[in-house]
Amino acid sequence: MSSTTDTEKQAAPLSLKVKATLHVALRSNWIISVFAIVIAFIVGAFFIWIADASIIDTYWRLFKGSIFDPDQEQFTRQIRPLTNTLRDSSPLILAGLGLGLGFRAGLFNIGGQGQLILGAIAATYLGFSLDLPYFVHMLVALVGAVIAAGLWGGFAGFLKATTGANEVIVTIMLNSIAGFLLLYVLKQSVFQGPNNNQPKSQPVADEARLPDILPGDEFSLHAGFILAILATVFVWWLLERSKFGFELRAVGANAHASETAGMSTKKVITLTMFVSASLAGLAGANQILGTLGSLTQGAAGSIGFDAITVALLGRNKPVGIFGAGLLFGAFQAGSPRMQGAGVPVDMILILQSVIVLLIAAPPLIRWLFRFPTPDGLGYREYITLHQEAK
Repeated sequence: MSSTTDTEKQAAPLSLKVKATLHVALRSNWIISVFAIVIAFIVGAFFIWIADASIIDTYWRLFKGSIFDPDQEQFTRQIRPLTNTLRDSSPLILAGLGLGLGFRAGLFNIGGQGQLILGAIAATYLGFSLDLPYFVHMLVALVGAVIAAGLWGGFAGFLKATTGANEVIVTIMLNSIAGFLLLYVLKQSVFQGPNNNQPKSQPVADEARLPDILPGDEFSLHAGFILAILATVFVWWLLERSKFGFELRAVGANAHASETAGMSTKKVITLTMFVSASLAGLAGANQILGTLGSLTQGAAGSIGFDAITVALLGRNKPVGIFGAGLLFGAFQAGSPRMQGAGVPVDMILILQSVIVLLIAAPPLIRWLFRFPTPDGLGYREYITLHQEAK
């Protein structure tokens, strides 16, 4: 079959160019994520209608609570919802990056919640027990959280690599252990401090806190968002530019072939789980050193579990996870405002659940909307193939 020259490609009719563009866009996996979000909002609108509330008013309140509030007179108050979204998205991005990294290696790390808790515990203890200068104290607390969570997750990776233990079961069990460990340490005097009988730790030192990005009491956005950006860049570099990232992706594609090629799958599995858990631990440190200032029973919330959805929605790719984290951060920041329209805050759970359902079943969306299946054809390849067919 003869190849088509560049001149012939440029002479392709406009209709063929439009078809090629649509084919490339619709066969992409990203279209599944986009339509999953759109369908989730449509399903949410149906339930809002059942609740006898205004669909437009509900979603408008969600927007005002998460992006921009034009009803406020001062500009600082108008953009405060956006800063809250960035704050709430930071731990979701960090934990999502960690879980997505494991998924790329074929490891279903479901232990983000427990790893986040271990990071929070370590950051809390180092945050109030040491007397160090500013920045040094913060750095020590962050590194301690990374190491503690990394060892917690690395243990599951070690068991997977050496004994073949199912990482899903191991990490789920470690989640339970971490939850009970949190309850235990909150009852210890070393964490509670003097004259405190509540299940809450003493606050971390100011020298260990993450600095605020924007000045003034109007904002609560701290440097945790900068950590999320740096972590996104790091994970991208690790996956796309490093030797370990190549081995990680190779093991995820075919572990047996990677072993035959001379790669140590045991090392890759163990280190991948360590790095994956470390990022989740960094999310825990973000909560303590940035948002909360002390450890409580609900410090981790459901971040570790929500991060699974964030990783899946982002297609386990750093940039996608960053965007998905921003979306879920907006849900979290704006959901309280929806109650003013007569819609319970649990509506956000419906949106998230629908997104998870559709992300888990991409053939369903392709069948519903008649999208083409991925075939590896790019824009030029599509034009070339159809021109040669004529």
